[in-house]
Amino acid sequence: MASLDPPQMNAAATTTTTVTNGKRVFSQSRRANKKQKSKRERNMKEGSSDEVLLLDIRALIKSRQENQKEAEGDASSPSLPEPGSEIDVEVLDLSSTGDGLAVHPGSPPNHVYVVPFVAPGDVARVRVFRHLPADNYSVADYLSIVTPSPLRDDSRIRCPYFASCSGCQFQMLDYPEQLRHKRRIVEKAFRNFSQLPPEIVPAIGDTIGSPLQYGYRTKLTPHFDGPPGAGGRRGAKADKTRPAFTSVPNVGFNQKGRRLVLDIEDCPIGTDAVRLGMKRERNRMQTEFANYKTGATILLRETTKRYSKDGEEPPPTETETPDHAVRVETDQYVDIKTCVTDNKATTSEHIDSYLFTNPAGSFFQNNNSILSPFTAYIRQHILPPPSPSSSSSPKEIKHLIDAYSGSGLFTITLSGLFHSSTGIDIAADSIAYARKNAALNRIPDSECSFMAADAPQLFRHVTTHPDETVVVIDPPRKGCDASFLRQLLRFGPRRVVYVSCNVHTQARDVGVLVRGEVGRDEGGFGEEEQKGEENGNENQDGENAKRKSTRYAIESIRGFDFFPQTGHVEGVAVLNRVDEP
Repeated sequence: MASLDPPQMNAAATTTTTVTNGKRVFSQSRRANKKQKSKRERNMKEGSSDEVLLLDIRALIKSRQENQKEAEGDASSPSLPEPGSEIDVEVLDLSSTGDGLAVHPGSPPNHVYVVPFVAPGDVARVRVFRHLPADNYSVADYLSIVTPSPLRDDSRIRCPYFASCSGCQFQMLDYPEQLRHKRRIVEKAFRNFSQLPPEIVPAIGDTIGSPLQYGYRTKLTPHFDGPPGAGGRRGAKADKTRPAFTSVPNVGFNQKGRRLVLDIEDCPIGTDAVRLGMKRERNRMQTEFANYKTGATILLRETTKRYSKDGEEPPPTETETPDHAVRVETDQYVDIKTCVTDNKATTSEHIDSYLFTNPAGSFFQNNNSILSPFTAYIRQHILPPPSPSSSSSPKEIKHLIDAYSGSGLFTITLSGLFHSSTGIDIAADSIAYARKNAALNRIPDSECSFMAADAPQLFRHVTTHPDETVVVIDPPRKGCDASFLRQLLRFGPRRVVYVSCNVHTQARDVGVLVRGEVGRDEGGFGEEEQKGEENGNENQDGENAKRKSTRYAIESIRGFDFFPQTGHVEGVAVLNRVDEP
């Protein structure tokens, strides 16, 4: 959840800072003699927040130039305020990163200030932190609101740490406005990253909201830094020579823009069980802090024990429910929810009538409240709409391939629609849990199977006919690599449903599928991943082998709000293979 200000790129000189009592202390370093690529520059093709922010800034500057016919401005007249200066800025827009984009009348006309915790129309008091003149923007710290925007209502804010903690950006916004902004994020992602003509990208659907806007996160990971001289939180090994804590450290999340942990007592976006776990872990630290020689991250993960009211095992009564548990009762069930802190412990999660188990420290969607409408949407769109009956009607889709299947979320919840459903993942541990989850949900192996496969050969053992197959892909934030996309295009399934937690890399990959070819310079792709790729799929039949190329058309694109109050949005894109003579 923590985020840091964008690193400097292409600036003539650098600005260094230290943090003292929670405030940034500014000093100018000597002019750099040798230009080196920053991490930001190396990752600019991966849909990083730095790349996304810079594209939004350029779009705003271009719009101001076109609409107001402003000159580009001279960086020396007027000059930029000194780092550490306090100025008032007018917020014009929200970027896809969740930060506001603002202007200052005393700065060059096409210079933008990046400010957190603001809404379009706000006039905000900020403290200038860092200038990036080559990119026409500066990073600033939010201080206060001088004149609130009509979109802003601070009475909506439920967290006393908002505007300090780096976790949330939008608590002051009405929820429908948050959803509208997230639709715009998806629109901009496909405009900026797909490299497709706008006329072949369908209108983006309205973002589907979360049933819960607070109390939804089933996993939180607060942390604390080690004592001075202990080498930080990560990567340091404890030994007898390291200093111990002399007092309880701050336990919480990073302050916005700083590597400084805020002492956070409660987080209102966590579920009730997770918030109880956070309170319990903070109490534990009161007595055990001296045992730590380094910092650590604390896992807080909800797990649910479900009792059917018609089942053989009676549910506990309200008085029998432990103090550390949360009891949730519906017409059919009684759920007892507790918080797990052991990474290796097994947690249970229910989605409608399905049960999923996972190691507590592994990945699984962190908003259970939206998983029912989310999986229902995928179920409604996994098959193509009925076509008019004719002699040339396409074959029935009978098979599902779930790439990046993890512990089987889609393979299992969609299995009832197909003759066969196959989940494929490179992680053997995830495949083991997927098989266990299929058995827990009483799905026979003949209908739902799983296999572990190396990334360059994910489709090697797929034996289904492409015309009868739909593929679901749900990759990590970096998106799909070149090897996978080449395998997918070579196999050529009739339909693809692409789910992503990063709509920018999703747009990039969808563009590849629509064009039908993978360039060597596509962002996020490594040449080493092509090794062994030629063996990726050797079972295509004669009809498919004759197809000169495979490309796709986009049927629909829509966002899902898995993380209310933040700038994150999940994307679902549905694609159909284009069959040409």
